[in-house]
Amino acid sequence: MIRLAVIGDQRVTHSLSPRMHNAVLRQEGLAGSYAAIPVETERLGAFLGSLAEEGYAGINVTVPYKRLVLPFLDHLDEEAAILGAVNTIVVKGKRLEGGNTDCPGFAQALIETGYAAAGQPALVMGAGGAARSVVLALARLGAAPLWVAARRPVQARALCAELGGEAIDLEQAARVAAQARLLVNAAAVSSPAESPKMAAWVRALQASRLEQVMDINYGRGENFWADLARAAGARFSDGLVMLAHQAALSFTRWTGRSVPGARFLAALEGAA
Repeated sequence: MIRLAVIGDQRVTHSLSPRMHNAVLRQEGLAGSYAAIPVETERLGAFLGSLAEEGYAGINVTVPYKRLVLPFLDHLDEEAAILGAVNTIVVKGKRLEGGNTDCPGFAQALIETGYAAAGQPALVMGAGGAARSVVLALARLGAAPLWVAARRPVQARALCAELGGEAIDLEQAARVAAQARLLVNAAAVSSPAESPKMAAWVRALQASRLEQVMDINYGRGENFWADLARAAGARFSDGLVMLAHQAALSFTRWTGRSVPGARFLAALEGAA
């Protein structure tokens, strides 16, 4: 019996991860379950300490605990160590091994679109935790130049100093958008309802050379990044694709079974 879960604060109850993982567990003929569990901050250490005793093979970690779990882990993989954040924990005996599948999950999602990032100019919007995985993935894929734009340029400069890329402000981003072949939104807003000001800024962009637009957010009825892609004649994909590939990589670490990300995406889209 494989016991899996995703933990976070109360927002985790809306996670789509149980739908994906439980569908794939059934398809693979594996007895087990995947649950969404809200954990109070003061109980985080105790919860993690009980994983082996409670029979968990592993868990996913989402906001706000991706950094807070670090002191409780025995080992970090390369991505988690570089990013300073964990989204996947594997239970091995009494050891807890932390990993981060966001970076390779994004890379696989991008490669699946057919876009080749090497040597091509890319613009990343946002410089928070999500942007770190995106920038690391694009740096490894050889995107160049790689611009990272944020409303707080100091945050973008700190990210780029650590992971690569060139930090720019929004005024500069509006200029370099005309050169970008790839645009990735790694910031929190994607719809006019969330930020009318940002929606107007995106509508004004001159980005006719775009080939691919990716938004790591999902679930928006209106999405101004999708509108930008249509106006530029570019391909568009939202965060569900990255979520599916990230989930597939976590699943392999827990079960030893390699399942295509497309199977997880199909579960999200109700086709599983």
